[in-house]
Amino acid sequence: MTVKDHSVSSEDFEIWECKKCTFRFTQHVPAAADIGPYYQSSAYISHSDTSKGFINRLYHIARNFTIKSKKSVAEKYAGMRTGSLLDVGAGTGAFAEAMQNAGWNVTGIEPDDTARKNALDIRHVQLKPAEELLKLPETSFNVITLWHVLEHVHDLHEYMEIFRKLLVANGVLIIALPNYKSYDADAYAGAWAAYDVPRHLWHFSPQSFDTLASHHGFSVIARKPMWFDSYYISLLSEKYLTGKSNVVKAFITGTVSNIKALADTKRCSSVIYILKVKSGV
Repeated sequence: MTVKDHSVSSEDFEIWECKKCTFRFTQHVPAAADIGPYYQSSAYISHSDTSKGFINRLYHIARNFTIKSKKSVAEKYAGMRTGSLLDVGAGTGAFAEAMQNAGWNVTGIEPDDTARKNALDIRHVQLKPAEELLKLPETSFNVITLWHVLEHVHDLHEYMEIFRKLLVANGVLIIALPNYKSYDADAYAGAWAAYDVPRHLWHFSPQSFDTLASHHGFSVIARKPMWFDSYYISLLSEKYLTGKSNVVKAFITGTVSNIKALADTKRCSSVIYILKVKSGV
């Protein structure tokens, strides 16, 4: 399919799919050294932390709830209330701050200069640039988290290998991703906001993510739904599709998507995958 960059450039990008593993890929993406300008938008909330506009205000309200659930997931599957945590793609540091305040020893990695500055100015959280990831000592983290980050990473396989080496024995890797197998993705097709080209290089189905995880020696031990995402993504998608923020229609689409996912988390708009290294790897 062809998908437009609605956030910054208005350029069109193609998305291709492997019919065998169902992995989807954005084609002709800018190189890692050149993609920075595609993130330079005051509306790109992950970096700006803006609360301007109705959709961004809703995002902030939902984030306050989701941070608590993310914390619960990390503690439950790590089996501890405090420990060492690495948050990759920390944005403006909201989750890193919450875990730090809860007593965790937190290291945050964020490649964007503006986001790191906002994390320091707004939350007094000191984040490290991306190159520091390669300098971290092996087997030093109980938990590694990526909240809607892996889809942005150019060196996908290299990062998965790094995470495996950084985890302590029985440590957990927690990765949240958009799911193009959801009802809202089907409903909006090329206007589905979670395609977010060209910033999203990869587009995952549960099947394709399981394949990736296994290839790098991980087992997916659990999947958790992210219920708010269907509403947020539907609101953005309505605007992309029609030029208007049709709140009622977006709410209906998001609700239908969540209902369909009640019986099967693999249908949720966004899925949290909890991984552990396979024994013997």
